[in-house]
Amino acid sequence: MSSYLDGILAWHRARAGLDRRDLSALAELAAASVASDPPRPFVATLEEDPGPAIIAEVKRRSPSKGDLDPDLDPASLAREYAAGGAACLSVLTDSPHFGGSAEDLAGARAATNLPVLRKDFTVCEADVCDARLMGADAVLLIVAALGDDELRRFVELAGTLHLASLVEVHDLEEAERALSAGAQLIGVNQRDLRTFEVDTARAERVAAGLPADTVKVAESGIRSREDVSRLGDAGYDAVLVGELFVRSSDRAEAVRALRISARSVAANGGAPV
Repeated sequence: MSSYLDGILAWHRARAGLDRRDLSALAELAAASVASDPPRPFVATLEEDPGPAIIAEVKRRSPSKGDLDPDLDPASLAREYAAGGAACLSVLTDSPHFGGSAEDLAGARAATNLPVLRKDFTVCEADVCDARLMGADAVLLIVAALGDDELRRFVELAGTLHLASLVEVHDLEEAERALSAGAQLIGVNQRDLRTFEVDTARAERVAAGLPADTVKVAESGIRSREDVSRLGDAGYDAVLVGELFVRSSDRAEAVRALRISARSVAANGGAPV
């Protein structure tokens, strides 16, 4: 049965197949950018936050929800997120399905000093290099979208470019594949990318099988301080939130509301306030 993910991946793999750029030259350019524009410490920022840290997402639309804010200004939105206490940013750069672009990422990153994740469907080495060239500090690798060899190669390449790899999983089997590929930063997406349905208990189930020394990020379906408290109790170092913030009339306050909850979790042993 065809799914959202199948269609999106087919588009990205077809695009990658038409890319005639020399990979060695592209990798050299990406490596040079490390010296001229050093990546910001994505993982360290999450670890140092009293947490769970907030990763706030710049997102214009999605295949399941349609338009969220197609005319948003990435720089203004990033500044609002920073004012609310976000630790890091996530920026959609997929154009046909999410309305994002490399320009969105560059604009958001230039507006603040926060580390930025390139949120896209990485299917080849060129995608990893492009993430660094557009200014990203971290790259998303979706286990359900990649073979084991691809996953390992992309994690290694990202490491050579000083990019963090947020390796996204949906169950314990995928988590084992992520760990085998060398993942240290693991995102558990509560949204099934084949149906786009959300299971708000998924993150807790998967967290129980993750090593204590991994940095854990819960994604999707996070809407309240109670959600943040519950995920903090389950061992998550950060939560990634998009739709809730983008739809808010006061984005800084929306981040602050969850951020207050996050600090309360850290200070009160998980008891929400």
